Parts: sequence; structure tokens; C-alpha cells
Amino acid sequence: MTDPNSPRPARRTVVKAGAASAALLPLAAGPPAAAAAPVFQHGVASGDPLPDGVLLWTRVTPTPESAPGSGAGPDLAVDWQIAEDAAFARVVARGTTTASAATDHTVKADVRGLRPATAYWFRFTAGGADSPTGRTRTASAPGDAAHAVRFGVVSCANWEAGWFSAYRHLAARRDLDAVLHLGDYLYEYAAGAYPAEGVRAHSPAHEITTLADYRLRHATYKTDPDLRSLHAAHPVVAIWDDHEFANDAWSGGAENHTPGAEGDWARRVAAAKQAYFEWMPVRPSTAGTTYRRLRFGALADLHLLDLRSFRSQQTTAGDGAVDDPDRTITGRAQLDWLKAGLASSDASWQLVGTSVMISPVAFGSVPAQLLGPLGELLGLPAEGLAVNVDQWDGYTDDRRELLAHLREKAVANTVFLTGDIHMAWANDVPVQAATYPLSPSAATEFVVTSVTSDNLDDILKVQPRTVSLVAAAAIQAANRHVKWVDMDSHGYGVLDVTAERAQMDYYVLSDRADRNATAAWARSYRTRSGTQRVERADAPAR
Repeated sequence: MTDPNSPRPARRTVVKAGAASAALLPLAAGPPAAAAAPVFQHGVASGDPLPDGVLLWTRVTPTPESAPGSGAGPDLAVDWQIAEDAAFARVVARGTTTASAATDHTVKADVRGLRPATAYWFRFTAGGADSPTGRTRTASAPGDAAHAVRFGVVSCANWEAGWFSAYRHLAARRDLDAVLHLGDYLYEYAAGAYPAEGVRAHSPAHEITTLADYRLRHATYKTDPDLRSLHAAHPVVAIWDDHEFANDAWSGGAENHTPGAEGDWARRVAAAKQAYFEWMPVRPSTAGTTYRRLRFGALADLHLLDLRSFRSQQTTAGDGAVDDPDRTITGRAQLDWLKAGLASSDASWQLVGTSVMISPVAFGSVPAQLLGPLGELLGLPAEGLAVNVDQWDGYTDDRRELLAHLREKAVANTVFLTGDIHMAWANDVPVQAATYPLSPSAATEFVVTSVTSDNLDDILKVQPRTVSLVAAAAIQAANRHVKWVDMDSHGYGVLDVTAERAQMDYYVLSDRADRNATAAWARSYRTRSGTQRVERADAPAR
């Protein structure tokens, strides 16, 4: 189920077909487009599946002048259909909405009245042309004791750093209920800024700061065939992290934002959020953010967090401010919402989508020559105590409160699902890291690596599994709750949840710079129901 505070679409047109109904919500955005044909240049997408519905998305280009972010071009009527079969012989819902320049010619249809746990096919029609066909799936009904729920899990896809092969491999699977994107869906940097050498250039070429810029950057990403294939194959459940705005964003600014040169931060954030909700198959929740809740049968509640809109500014590691109770990463309202949802849920598992790592990590034992590259990955200070102040380590009072709540309310089977740091981790989340494992673990955490963004071997320009093995061994020695870390691979995860266990299967790509990169299973870790601890599994879930 969605968060009860989530608003229903304000403007809707309802068309019934059989027992189905749909609420239509037009929105906006755009990519580089030089010609009017085809009308559908950015594919189709679906997202935020419910037991009775799903959100559909596309963008149309009515004329050559209707380029993303241009604000130009005529209104265009867009029809949509959703059917029980790929041939559209059994259409169960249909409707019409309008794409306009005011919304950069993006449209959404919030379809309801569907059957739970069911695959559907959908398409759009405009200007005499049909869109590609998409496939989606509704969630299980709240009381449905389904055998399993399975998600693809991804984060950190830098357009310039490599090809999106991870998306292609996930798109080819037919055993996923949805794909969870944990943030950094795109990057805001100017072309050539990060990384310095890449396989393709960002558009626009400058750092994005305006509404037109963010729209064009989103549009550029959705010209990637592997990303379009992913969206056409599975519903995507997404949250944002910092690069959807600017690096190391917080509520009042960002490390990569200079007010004098780049304008007002609030205006930049408003532009980034508008473009995000125009271009992504995501329902905005309370206060127009991405924190919200979805239910997948009796097995899992998925609590999705926004850890950028409300957080205090990152502090300097070692000055004691990381423990200041007046500083927050969630904001009071969001933390209370999360705690209430965790305590009241009757689902077997509590899955928490968090864009940055909650497990505490000390880096003091890492060799000095590796602290610099690790700092670049993890946002560590250039000097002083090695604590990642951009993660929950920089906001320890919120973490203490949340973990204490899990213990006091006996909330079992909480699994944090995390991206951001371009590495794969499998962690227990200890109440007191210094005394673990004598002290208890309150939850577990699975961190997925990047789709393309630089990891340790990329930064050092060395062969994988050479110097990183030294750093990984040092981190595990100093952090006994860290059961595994891979600092070199690019890839994705597949999370399989049953009543008995939650298991993350980690897959790695052969080469991010190879457009035809292969994917191979690397490792699996699981947490058994009631244990709050991770253990290695011998094979991927079947």
C-alpha cells in the first residue's frame, strides 16, 4: 500500500473498461531530439506497483521543435491502453490525456482497478504512431501469502563512465516483481568532469542547474537502449540520492553548488525535483519527496526514504558534531513516519530503501595510501578522522533512535537496501559496533555496487582485486559486523524474499566500457527470519 499521506492525482480523467479505472496525471520533461518521427523517442515505463494498479509513463515529441526543456511545441492527445496480453486482445483499461509544452510533453497514467500479482502489457498512441510495448506487474494483495517476492536492485549509473549493461541483463529476466533504484539515476556534472575519461559525453555539456538542464539530462539518459529496455520490462521503484540534485546535497545546499555562480539553491532543487517527477515513473509523496511505502503481499513492506531533502549540512569528521542530537539525516517527520510504519506493519519483512549506508564503518586500520582513493569514493575528509559524514555515520543520533526503536518495539527482519558508495557490502547493523558481536544486531544491510560509477580499481587505475583486497581485509578486521565488501565490481543485485529468509544475489559485469558486457553471479548473502544477522549462501535463489 502507499503512504496514507500520499496525495491522489489532482487532475484526472477516468475511463472505465470492464472493472478497471484509471486516474490520469500529465507531467513533463525531454531529451535531445532532432526529428518529429518517431513520436516516442524515450521509451515507456511503469512504476510504483500497487495490488490494484500501476503508474504508466512516456514522453512524446510532436514536432522537431519540441526538444526536451525547450518549452516549445503543440499540445498532443496521447491515448494509452493496458491489456492482459501482449497482442492487446484483452484490453482492461484505456484512456486519453494531453502532452503539452508546459510539462515538456511527458505524461503519466495512474491506472487502478487491476488484479493483484498479475502481469500486464501497456502502450501509448499519439500522432498516428504507437509507442513500444511495455510489460508491468501489480503487487500482491496485502493478505496474500505469496511464496516469494523478487526485486532487481541498482544504483549509481553515470552516463559517461560506462554502458548500462546491468539494465540490459535485468530487463532480460522475467522473474522480477519490480526493480528498485536506490538513487543516482543520473549525474549532474559537466561533460568530462567525472570521470575525466568516459565512453560518451553528457548532454547538456555544462553542469546542470536549471529546469531545462535537468529535463535534457533526464532525456539524454532515456535515449540509452538498455535503460529503455529495463523500463519497458519491469515496474521501477525509485528514490533519489544526491546526484539527482548535486553532489553531497543537504537541505540548504550541496558540496557541488556555489550560490554566486550557480544561483539560488532552493530554485535549483525545485527545478531538479520537477524534472525528476516529470521524467520518472514515481508517485510523489508527502511534501513532494520520494519517501513513501509500498506493500508486497504478506511478505514485505517496502519503506522508501528521502535522505537529501531534510538533512542537516554534513559536518567535519572528528569535531563531535556527528553526535549532535539537533542534527538529522531524515528530518523529524520522516523519522516518525518510518518508526510508525515499522512498528505497525504485520508483514514478514521490513525492507528499507536508503540511499546511503546505515551501518557504522571505521577506516582507521586502512593503509594510508588507500585512504585517499577510498575517501574519494566514500566522501571521507581529506584529513582527520576517517568517518563518512555523508552517510548515517555523520548523523548518529538519528541512527541510535531508529535502531533503539527496532529493539524496543521488537521489530524483526528489518533489511536496509542501500546504494551510493560504488561497492557491494553485506552487513549486520549493530546496536553498538565497538562491542559487536557481543552486543546485538538490530537489522541487516545489503549494499549494491554501481552500475557504472567509479569504484576503487577505476580510481587507482589498477587491476581489480589487487590493492582492494588489502583495504577490504582492513575494513573487515576493524568492523566485525561487515561480512563482505567488494570494492572493484560494477553490476547489480537481485533480492529474493521468502517467509524464511531474505537473500541478496550479487551479479558483476565483465567490463563497464564494453557495450556487450556479460554478467555473472559473484556472491550471495542472506538473513534468516528472526536472526538479524547475515550469512553467506552457496548459490543464487532459484
